[in-house]
Amino acid sequence: MISRPVRQTEIPWRLRQMLDILVYEEKQQGVEQTGSCVEYLLQHKLLETLCTLGKAQYPPGMVQQVLLFFSKLLSQMQKPLLELVSVYRPVQKLIRLCALPGSHTEKEEAQFLLVVCSRVKQDPHTLRYVLEILDQPAARTPASDQSQLCTQGSSYSTEPQLPSSQSDSSTSSPVQSESGLLSALLQLTKSQRSSVCLKAYESLLLLSGLQSGSSGEILCSQTQLGELLAGRLLELYSLLPLESLDPGEVQSWPHTPWSSQFSRRSSDLRSESAASDHMTNFFSWFDFLDHLMREAPEQVLAVKLAQCVHQLWLLDVVQPQLQHTCEQVVLVSTSLLCAAVRLVQSSSLLDQLVHFLLRSHTLTHLLLQRCDHISDQISMASLSLVEELLQKPHRDILDVLVLSFLQSRSYLSPPAAGQDDRHAETDEESDDLEEDPFFFSGGLLSDSQLLPLPPPPPPTLSSSSSSAPPPPPSGLESAADVVNSFLCLVPVQVRSAHLLQEGGYESYVHDAHTLVTECQSLSQSWDWPLGLPPPTSSSSGEAEEFFEGHLLKVLFDRLGRVLEQPYELNLQLTAVLSRLSAFNHPLLHEYLLNPYVHLSHCSRSLFSVLIRLMGELMQRIQQVSNLTDRLLNARRHLLGLNHNTGLEHLTLLRGLIILEEFCKELAAIAFVKLPLDQN
Repeated sequence: MISRPVRQTEIPWRLRQMLDILVYEEKQQGVEQTGSCVEYLLQHKLLETLCTLGKAQYPPGMVQQVLLFFSKLLSQMQKPLLELVSVYRPVQKLIRLCALPGSHTEKEEAQFLLVVCSRVKQDPHTLRYVLEILDQPAARTPASDQSQLCTQGSSYSTEPQLPSSQSDSSTSSPVQSESGLLSALLQLTKSQRSSVCLKAYESLLLLSGLQSGSSGEILCSQTQLGELLAGRLLELYSLLPLESLDPGEVQSWPHTPWSSQFSRRSSDLRSESAASDHMTNFFSWFDFLDHLMREAPEQVLAVKLAQCVHQLWLLDVVQPQLQHTCEQVVLVSTSLLCAAVRLVQSSSLLDQLVHFLLRSHTLTHLLLQRCDHISDQISMASLSLVEELLQKPHRDILDVLVLSFLQSRSYLSPPAAGQDDRHAETDEESDDLEEDPFFFSGGLLSDSQLLPLPPPPPPTLSSSSSSAPPPPPSGLESAADVVNSFLCLVPVQVRSAHLLQEGGYESYVHDAHTLVTECQSLSQSWDWPLGLPPPTSSSSGEAEEFFEGHLLKVLFDRLGRVLEQPYELNLQLTAVLSRLSAFNHPLLHEYLLNPYVHLSHCSRSLFSVLIRLMGELMQRIQQVSNLTDRLLNARRHLLGLNHNTGLEHLTLLRGLIILEEFCKELAAIAFVKLPLDQN
């Protein structure tokens, strides 16, 4: 009989018969009563014997039958068996037999572990027994199991007794060993069989979803769950060939739900590129961790896991890559971060990403500095990362990048600090513009250039919202003046949208309304002030020297070179500035959307940068003959209607087109945000 496989014996039938008897007895007597069969099972340690036979594979294939029996016993019996030492001890031993190298019983192992996690989900206090963490008050001894089973009333008290001195030393460790439940589940997530892999994922979600108040603490402080899960992310990341990945493909990687790999056939999951397969695996696991942290009721568990991801992946691996001397490594790692920020949804993981990117002065300065990198690709990836950050619901992002530098309002000139003198500022600007013979013919805001405004857009927030729109920047006679100030920045003679019958800025209002609404919904819970703070000055009474911050500095610097930069880079640059302008903070209104702000010496605003840029533009276009025809050809080229790539002055013409569109974007944003004078 020793050499006969277990399937050729009566053992499988006998095990099924024993299970049927136990289940039938429980149905007859009820959960509160205990039958003689269960007492016999526990008193004679039959589960221990089965586990020993399974480990020894006696007869051959016995472990498969034992796993099936335990799975059915735990799932079909209603009594909370896992708190009994005569049950959880063999369960512990059987767990150690799971996910071993060369195993041929992965299917049964995954089902057994899923059932164990399901029972723990029902009775969270049994988590400590399953994880072999008995350094605190432990469960009953075998002798007490029988006495408790024979007690009238509830036979399954959940009050544990003090630990026995006979306890195994291996079960008293405060941190679970590598051969425990969690590491077995993690190993099974790597299975080539999708059914096995899915059960392992579901088991991990069951454990992370425990409702008991102490479960999160146990999983955080007395297991290596966070390290194991983050380590798997690191393992998948290490398989990515950074030197050969396409940064554009990485940056725009679509959302890859962790469950999607189980809803399709395995043949459909394989792509022609091994690199794409590695990317799919990495982002699938990233989504699983994000989902786990988002759904975990124990916030302490989500925070611990996010901290492990921060330390093991971001700090130990990604940060050195961002500081690498190889441009390809820098570009791909930045693009990967871009995708990660875009895809993350859990607040815990987002907080760690923000902490990594913005709360380390060295790294923050490096990333913002790279928005003005010698490599246009690295600049675009860095600007894209900034734009992705600005789309996340995290108040610290704007505070760190922009608002902390504007808070003092030291960009205001001293006379303007307590006055609303628009005309003085306008006269000063006019004097400066008169020195430039190529600037606007007809003046900055001549009557012939003023454009009619479209009807106001629908409200940007629901009527139930308690957040009222902030007042227009101080010193404005009419919000319409703000809109026309941006519309009239580009002189009539260099405008080209009408050449292809494209609409005016009215066509931008709908997009601006969508953008402003999105930014308002992000910031609605951030308790931003409705009014501007008073300007601060130094102890000597002199105005504080203004620094716009590293982000605005690099954005304004690059905006000043828009006539020399690639079109795609200019698009990304203006997208970031438009999003900043759309946020509903009074300081952003004043600094980015108020053309009449009184700037202090050596300070600049978005409008002042655009004015200087227009002056440079009007000088440079004097060298372009047939300007109207060339602008028309450049627009057709951008639309794919003209494939002549040999256009002269193409970069300059594209820069001019970008400026025209950007000014209309800003005008539309101002129109949506500011209350207009309807008189």
